[in-house]
Amino acid sequence: MTSQQSSEPAPPPAVRVRLVGESEATGRTAELYEMARAATGLPFVADVFRLTSTAPDLLYPVIAGYTGVFGGGALPRETKELVAAWTSRVNGCGYCVGAHNWFLRQFGGSQELTEAVETAERPDELPVDERTRELLRLVTKVSTEAYKITDADWARAAAAGWNDAELLEAVFCAALFNFINRLVDALGLGTQSP
Repeated sequence: MTSQQSSEPAPPPAVRVRLVGESEATGRTAELYEMARAATGLPFVADVFRLTSTAPDLLYPVIAGYTGVFGGGALPRETKELVAAWTSRVNGCGYCVGAHNWFLRQFGGSQELTEAVETAERPDELPVDERTRELLRLVTKVSTEAYKITDADWARAAAAGWNDAELLEAVFCAALFNFINRLVDALGLGTQSP
């Protein structure tokens, strides 16, 4: 069976590094690919994980971060997917916006919301309640000026109804997607559709 006939997606043409195919993965890379499939629930390893596949020591933290954010915790999965998609929108990473809008829809996000995430310039333009909007204001600042986050910013999010565990997860998710967005764009995956 050729790679075009298999269920394994072809590597995107603009990616600047070699991606290890699932069928050629061995040893630690094969183990990590299994972790990636388990973390996403997808029957294949998403290209975002394959970006660091030639360096398993780099691949592991990408998968561990993803699993840490999406593997449970205080926030509902829908909220975490919204944070991931919105952070990616703020960073201009269309690849990740598309991927996490897809997951957002799978976990309860409306079509109206996912369409708004693709075009909105600020959280106030999204069809969400004020509590969620306040959380998105905080995570927007993680992307645009994290060094300017103040106790007052944190207090506003807490006053909107978010507890410390939820806020920590939201900030971690936004910080992780700042990293992932830059990895995706710098290595050329960002020029592709998810």
